[in-house]
Amino acid sequence: MLSKKIRELRNKKGLSQEKLARLANVSYNTIVKIESGESKNPTFQTMAGIANALNISLDRLADKESNG
Repeated sequence: MLSKKIRELRNKKGLSQEKLARLANVSYNTIVKIESGESKNPTFQTMAGIANALNISLDRLADKESNG
């Protein structure tokens, strides 16, 4: 699940939700909604920003089979 993957990757990097939001150039609320599962289909731009902030490829982030 995307929400779990982003939370796990963020925690592995030692980032707060607020710091990830700043690095990804998205709002803090966007990160909270994605990680809580409330936002199930974030935009491509949001996903690209998060992947960049986590220093992983967008493909890896979107891969449903991969666990980080």
